[in-house]
Amino acid sequence: MGSHRASVYMTATARTPANPSPSPDIVPPILLTPEQAARVLGLGRTTVYALMRDGELRSVRLGRSRRIPYASLVEFVERITTLAIDEPAS
Repeated sequence: MGSHRASVYMTATARTPANPSPSPDIVPPILLTPEQAARVLGLGRTTVYALMRDGELRSVRLGRSRRIPYASLVEFVERITTLAIDEPAS
């Protein structure tokens, strides 16, 4: 599966106002490449690798590749969102 196809694949299954009930036949990828994770998070590839290196974004090694569980992206966003809410405004 090519990286472009994976991004469309994930978008097509997302629950949105335009697509209130995603097709049950389409399952989004559970493990993402760092490049796919970067697109999902709206970050650069280098930033995602730095987050993995620093332990901020959990990843798994499969052979010589790294994959990031989708749940890890959700946990990361929840964590940084909570930190942003808890920080006083400057």
